[in-house]
Amino acid sequence: MKRVITYGTFDLFHYGHLRLLERAKAMGDYLIVAVSTDEFNRIKNKHCVYPYIERAAIVRAIKYVDEVIPEETWEQKASDVIKHGVDLFVIGDDWQGEFDFLKEYCQVHYLERTPNISSTEIKGDIRDGKG
Repeated sequence: MKRVITYGTFDLFHYGHLRLLERAKAMGDYLIVAVSTDEFNRIKNKHCVYPYIERAAIVRAIKYVDEVIPEETWEQKASDVIKHGVDLFVIGDDWQGEFDFLKEYCQVHYLERTPNISSTEIKGDIRDGKG
């Protein structure tokens, strides 16, 4: 069984998130999604509309997702890969090269982002009265 892992905040869940999860699942048999906790987002100076418990529940409900785990630190990725027997790490290509250090433990693949959509843009459009 090929195990795949990806990471994200998944605030204001949108079509780009869905495509990421669908494509990640298509690359293996079992998809683990690490959702950033509220505490970790504060460290990253990221403000979420929805709390971790709700974002994790939304992600868990997606048919492509087999397991949801909390992302609590930048450093946990290698230990997650080892602990969960991951074969493939997948993330958006806006992170190109940032996680190549994981190639010591598993394959690493950067997926092309869905054009013209992001949670940051959605929040900006709402703030600017465009949404």
